[in-house]
Amino acid sequence: MAAATLDFDQALTRAQFLLDNSDQRVLIGIVGKPGSGKSQLSSYLMKNLPKESVSLVPMDGFHLSNKILTELGSSDRKGAPDTFDATGFSILMERIRFTLEDIYFPIFHREIEESIAAEGLVTRNTKLVITEGNYLLYDQNNWQNVATSLTESWYVEVDETLRLERLVDRHQFYGKTTAAAIDWAYGSDEMNAELVGDTKKYADFIVLNDKR
Repeated sequence: MAAATLDFDQALTRAQFLLDNSDQRVLIGIVGKPGSGKSQLSSYLMKNLPKESVSLVPMDGFHLSNKILTELGSSDRKGAPDTFDATGFSILMERIRFTLEDIYFPIFHREIEESIAAEGLVTRNTKLVITEGNYLLYDQNNWQNVATSLTESWYVEVDETLRLERLVDRHQFYGKTTAAAIDWAYGSDEMNAELVGDTKKYADFIVLNDKR
């Protein structure tokens, strides 16, 4: 059976319902192809949910460092499933979902293309955690344990032309030339997008992104 669809407002209503009606910590995983609007939806939820009860934990903090990627010969594949510490992220998700303690996590910064350790914090009082990333429902390269920690998974879908335009614009904003931005968006990013698209069937809800 196909997953039910939500718009952004309905997704907010769903998140608030889970927050109000669960006696355990809730962990919502927001999945989607690069440029689909995962961060856009996450920001919308964070802006409209009670700040004292909600935390955002992006998957991108678990990018392998540029030094490690260079040593592995994988710099030109940054963003592929095996260029993250998937095991470390899986363990973090399990801790967040099932233990009530202060938990620190790394945050990725696009302007330097690196993560800073222990920059984020999920406090013991947090009732709902939103995590967003490409591979939350991926079942290879040590990602398969992530889904078991999620209360629900939401797959963000957007017009493909708009998604690719966003990706090119994003790469240009962070310093790539127009040609390099197009090459990356239609090359490495697109290969990763195909992998993410294959995981849509595992999502609990499809969130339609009609916001530019």
